[in-house]
Parts: sequence; structure tokens; C-alpha cells
Amino acid sequence: MSRLQGLLFALATLVLVGLATFYFAAGWHGQPWMPPLKSDRLAIDKALTASLLLTGVVFIITNVLLAWFSFRYQDHEGAKASYWHDNPRLEWTWTLVTAVILFVVLFNALGLWAQINTEPPADAMLIEVTGQQFAWNVRYPGKDGILGRTDHKLASQENPIGLDKNDAASADDVLLLNQLYLAQGRPVRVQIRSMDVIHSFFLPNFRVKQDAMPGITVQTWFVPQEATPPDKPLEIACAEHCGLGHYRMRGQVYVVPAAEFEAALAKAVE
Repeated sequence: MSRLQGLLFALATLVLVGLATFYFAAGWHGQPWMPPLKSDRLAIDKALTASLLLTGVVFIITNVLLAWFSFRYQDHEGAKASYWHDNPRLEWTWTLVTAVILFVVLFNALGLWAQINTEPPADAMLIEVTGQQFAWNVRYPGKDGILGRTDHKLASQENPIGLDKNDAASADDVLLLNQLYLAQGRPVRVQIRSMDVIHSFFLPNFRVKQDAMPGITVQTWFVPQEATPPDKPLEIACAEHCGLGHYRMRGQVYVVPAAEFEAALAKAVE
């Protein structure tokens, strides 16, 4: 590598690192790199920020050193390659430092996972979400507060989740397709299922992502904190490739004031 080539490589590395850092921190065209948070899961954002700061600093330092070495130690006439033996003390030092940092990250992640998976409040609203190729079936219990029984053998195009109409508890259940209504400020307990393959129930604005597994009911809970404009719903996505129609397995989330929730849900059923 000539001196000019080394200089150009070093400058290109610095420019690319600078641009990447700037656009990542400032966002692209003013849009943040993460969708605005609309739930009580601020701890997830803090953990992501800390992790990205840590890895970002290492990324910048590594690439700045790469640029410096490519410029400083270039080939020239009469240059000879140097060789030195290993340094066990140095190797043990950077291994232990890295291990300690990763242990702290892991310890915090496990604590956050335990926090997210605590028992929901007793007054949490119960909602069932059942994934199928390629839609989200959202079910609310009626005034009895009990979800009716389901049986996969009863599933059909008109009854996608196999709701047992002979079960008294199912008579007042409310079933919506690709629409999720939430009450602002009220905890919501979501029971997640799948009718066919593995899906992943993903609410980016609420920092909720939970796999939907066939034959298993998984639970998660959160608190929606901001109402959404009726014409600007948030997104339900599937974050697990589930077949050829995966790209269109999307839905809408509407967060309404708690006092207006029942009316909004009734209107959605009409």
C-alpha cells in the first residue's frame, strides 16, 4: 500500500465512521432510529441505549485505530516486518475486562427480563391474540370477563380460532381481525397463541415482542400510556417469517381514553 493509498483509506474510514455515528444518533431525515415509546417499558429503551453506547464506543475506537495504523505503518522502501512473542498478561487482562463487561450486561438483561415477566396487576384487561397465516385474531371477553372455550377441531373460515359456540362463556366474546383496541393507562394482559406455525406478536411502539407458538399459550403484559389519533393507528407486525404471506400479516393498534374504550370496541364490531 502506497503512502497516498494509506492516507485515502484512513480518511475514508474516518468519514464513514463519522457519517454512520451522526445519522444513527440524529436519525434519518429527522426520524428516530426507534419508533416513539407508547408504553411503560422505558427500561427496555434504557437498556438498548446503554448497549448501543457501549458497542458504539468500541466501534468508533476500533475504526479510528484502524485508520491510524493504516496511515502510520505503511509499506516503504527498506521496511521489514517485525515479530514478537505472545504476552499472557496482556491477553488475560483484555479477556477478563471483556468478561466483566459482558457479565454486567447479562446481569442487567436478566433483571430486565424478570421485571417484564412479573405477574400483571389484578385489574389488567384480558385480551387474547391468536396468530394464523396470515392474520391476527384479537378476542375480548364479554361482561362476564371470561374467554370462551376454543377447540382447533371447530376452526373454519367463519370461525378461525375454533370458538365453541356451545360454551356459555363464549356467547359475549368479541372477536376482531387485525385490530387491537387498548385503554389508555390501563394495564393489559395479552394471551398469545398460534393456530398453525410459529409467529411473533410484535408491537414496536410498546416494546412488546413475544413468539406465538402452536399448542402453547404465552402471556405478556404492559401499560399503554398515550392515546392515538383515530386516523393514525400504530402497528401490529409479525416478527417471525411464517410463510409466503408473512409480509402482509399486519394489523392496527388503537389506544383510546379509558372512558371511551367500551364505545370504541362496540363501534369496531359493527
